[in-house]
Amino acid sequence: MRRLLAILIPGLLLMTACGGSPAPTATPEPTSQSAGEVAKLDSLKVSDNGEKKAPGLEFNKPLDVTQPTIKMVSDGTGDKVKAGQIIGLSFVSVDGKDGKTVNDSFASGPQSLVLDDTFKSGNEIIYNALVGAKVGAYVAFAAPGTAASGETPASAPQLAVLKIVSAKDAKPEGDTVTPPAGLPTVKVDDKGIPQISVDGAKAPQSLVAQDLIKGKGEALKETSTVLANYVGVTLADGKPFDSSYDDSFKHKGVASFQLTNVIKGWTQGLAGKTVGSRVLLVIPKALAYPDATPDNGKPTGDLVFVVDILGAQ
Repeated sequence: MRRLLAILIPGLLLMTACGGSPAPTATPEPTSQSAGEVAKLDSLKVSDNGEKKAPGLEFNKPLDVTQPTIKMVSDGTGDKVKAGQIIGLSFVSVDGKDGKTVNDSFASGPQSLVLDDTFKSGNEIIYNALVGAKVGAYVAFAAPGTAASGETPASAPQLAVLKIVSAKDAKPEGDTVTPPAGLPTVKVDDKGIPQISVDGAKAPQSLVAQDLIKGKGEALKETSTVLANYVGVTLADGKPFDSSYDDSFKHKGVASFQLTNVIKGWTQGLAGKTVGSRVLLVIPKALAYPDATPDNGKPTGDLVFVVDILGAQ
């Protein structure tokens, strides 16, 4: 979800170094951490206006920070956010010079953000502030301005205030569904990873999109951006060719994708499915990679996926 930060603070790249001593055998429960020139945010006051309206912001202007700075403004009263969870995050960002609104996501609802190692590696100070905070917390994040360069004008520092709206574990949640006979079967190993068996499964005459767990969240649209874990195998031999759980494949970690930018079997099969669901997709070659050959690196033939729909926006 680096895209979220590009929306929040255009042009900002947070690449904080990870170092120090090896972690001890037992570590204390993490607490939200402030960082940077925290005292420069002491004047900030945030007035809550509910979930659908951006909070009121008051601060001494102009805001002048020389490094990325983050501070807990007020903690929430809900559950504490844990590493690896998916949080719902609403935000408003303003110009640090005059306080004018730059971006506001409150009216459109919270965005989903995965607090995994991928996010942490590029956004460590934000990760450290969110993990350990409680649902309902307001966190302020300030970014320094940029100097003029060529045809690009200088920009003022920006201030973003983030509200943690929700937090949940990155796993499907809902009602278990018993699939009909004749489909590939799915079991979950001791690490919670779906394992697909194609023994006895027949080639599909058309796309199969079978719920294994029926989630209770919002229904996906064909234009939705989806957060998901998944495993993919070829129907002919059950050989895995992609998995968000396995770092030997390209897309390790929870994936974020638009349904308009994936194979047709995913677009057609996942549209209408609900957040929280685990879906078995059996996809004919024509709706997968119809031009695939053993030489072009794409999986050939009919494909089978298990997709856990973890969030959408």
